[in-house]
Amino acid sequence: MKLLCIIGPTAVGKTEIAINIALCINGEIVSVDSRQIYRKMDIGTAKPTLEQINMVPHHVIDCVEPDEYFSVADYQKLADKAIKDIQNRGKVPMLVGGSGMYFRAVIDGLFEGPEADKDFRDKLKAEAEEKGIEHLYEKLKIIDPQASKNIHHNDLTRIIRALEVFELSGTRISELQTQWNGSKTRYDFIAFGLNRPRNELYERIEARVDNMITDGLLDEVRLLSSYSRNLPAMNCFGYKEFFDYIDGKYDLKEAIRLVKQNTRRYAKRQLTWFKKDIRIRWIDLSENLSPKDMIIKEFEGGFYKYENNLF
Repeated sequence: MKLLCIIGPTAVGKTEIAINIALCINGEIVSVDSRQIYRKMDIGTAKPTLEQINMVPHHVIDCVEPDEYFSVADYQKLADKAIKDIQNRGKVPMLVGGSGMYFRAVIDGLFEGPEADKDFRDKLKAEAEEKGIEHLYEKLKIIDPQASKNIHHNDLTRIIRALEVFELSGTRISELQTQWNGSKTRYDFIAFGLNRPRNELYERIEARVDNMITDGLLDEVRLLSSYSRNLPAMNCFGYKEFFDYIDGKYDLKEAIRLVKQNTRRYAKRQLTWFKKDIRIRWIDLSENLSPKDMIIKEFEGGFYKYENNLF
């Protein structure tokens, strides 16, 4: 059975559209989100509500504790398991989210790289604890400038992996990923990308952050304050800024401004990543008033004319 993929930047409106589609095609959602895998981090990662989960089952969320290691390979295994389970029950698996590496891991598989070296990783983690994640990121910028552009400066897991690949193979991870060209896919799939004009998307991001504050994000952050600040989960945007506020680095107004700024930057990176994938068919939600019907018809075998992958 074909996979239906709905991807796009944060706050574009993926969840609502995906749920409405799932209700029409007997679908279940497999999350493609590198932050929603963590338990106890609900508001700041915009997890689906209990009401939404009761409407349509969601998979691969709340997988690990915030201090547990979780790799792209771990995600791939859980996603594959969920997809097989959904298909075995005669339902339609839907990949929904905005994490590019997770999307490609499911669709194209993982690029070939050296196996993990625990001793080397432990050494880098100790460096990060002593000197900060930024120290490792600066190393990465020197060793692999291209990879540093694609990895967030607070993403300790991916920074360590990039440094590890170079240390063990002598080859930059960005070069290996270039060879990972998606010529052979693991699933039959159709992918739709949702987008909006930049000013509209940014307004939605700012409104979402304001709503998260109202919904209790600060209380959620305080409940996580016992975890090490160097954990990948604690360096997610929407959390790191408020930890710095709690630690007295700046006031609440500045923390909120930084969350909005960093979320906008994340959305821009998401679009940059996905726009490189010519297999994705893009829908401008500001111009299309019925994306649900269009996607369903295309998925079920209809045809909509599009040019340059833009409906």
